[in-house]
Amino acid sequence: MTTRGRSRGVARRLRSWGPAAGAFVAVSLFWEAATRALDVKSFILPKPSEIIGAFVETWDVVWGAGWNTLFESVGGLVFGTVAGVLVALVTVRWEPVRNGLMPFAVAANAMPIIAVAPITNAMFGLASPVSKMAVAAVVVFLPVMINTARGLVDVDEKELELMRSLAASPGETLRRVRIPNALPFFFSGLRVGATLSIIAAIVAEYFGGPQDVLGQYILTKASLLAFPEAWAGILVASILGIGLYLLVLGLERVAMPWHISFRGAETT
Repeated sequence: MTTRGRSRGVARRLRSWGPAAGAFVAVSLFWEAATRALDVKSFILPKPSEIIGAFVETWDVVWGAGWNTLFESVGGLVFGTVAGVLVALVTVRWEPVRNGLMPFAVAANAMPIIAVAPITNAMFGLASPVSKMAVAAVVVFLPVMINTARGLVDVDEKELELMRSLAASPGETLRRVRIPNALPFFFSGLRVGATLSIIAAIVAEYFGGPQDVLGQYILTKASLLAFPEAWAGILVASILGIGLYLLVLGLERVAMPWHISFRGAETT
């Protein structure tokens, strides 16, 4: 890549991330100023400076809890993604199966996490990370499955007609037409699932289990009115969620560099 190309890439990233970074700084400054001007107590709403201070002071503890929660959420993300893709592949092959499974999939995702977590704790054990992975997998399953199934089904009829004219087998049509068409839909669902997996794992942790996880850390600190520390845990959860989202974006770019969204970005 030339120097001019690299400078364009940097400028493009600044245009893309600049507004979000500016909004974050502006909100943080307003939050700090408002809590100081109104003399808001930390047990009601801590100042950003107090949250950052607690974040630094409890760095080892809060990040240790964060890595344990990340392990649970990534496990659930993997299980939910694999299950969603497999079900989508089955439903695209047999339409009656798709019509029969879709209501059950929607119903499973409509169940609140607070109802699922105690059941998975009883099934896999309160101390087992698998119980939290199961909750995250349930939450991830639907967006991945629905988006992937839509991408596999919503294929241009002309492309399917061309494959039939070439006497292509259903497997060849799936590999050469349906799967490439489904990739943008799949990654769209995966981006949603990546952030939801963190939320699901943390909520599941509220219902008991090991103490060195973010859900229990936040719950314990909040019950002790140590809200700066609790918000530090929330900050770690946000960082992990953003990190997973960016990881999915990177995988998306690697998996389909041919997509128009990336080709368009490279030529601007």
